[in-house]
Amino acid sequence: MLQTRVMNAPLTTRQAAERLGVTDSRIRHLVLEGRLPAEKFGRDLVIREHDLRLVEDRKVGRPPKRAQADVPAPTKAKEKRPMKS
Repeated sequence: MLQTRVMNAPLTTRQAAERLGVTDSRIRHLVLEGRLPAEKFGRDLVIREHDLRLVEDRKVGRPPKRAQADVPAPTKAKEKRPMKS
C-alpha cells in the first residue's frame, strides 16, 4: 500500500525535471505537447510520479542535422547601392 501511495505522489515541474534529468521548462513543454499529463494547482503544474513513465524512454537531445545535400545553398543578399544625389 505504501508503494502505491509513493508512486502516485504529486510532483512539481522542478521535481519531475530532477527525476528525468531535464529542465523544468522541458517538463512544461512535454505537458503542452500532451505527452505528459499534468493538473493545474493554483499557478503550478502538478505531475503524478507514475506518469513520468510515459516519457522516460523518450529520445533525448536535438534531432540530427540533415545531410548537406538536403540543405539549400544560402543566398547572397543584394548589395545596396548608394543613392544618387
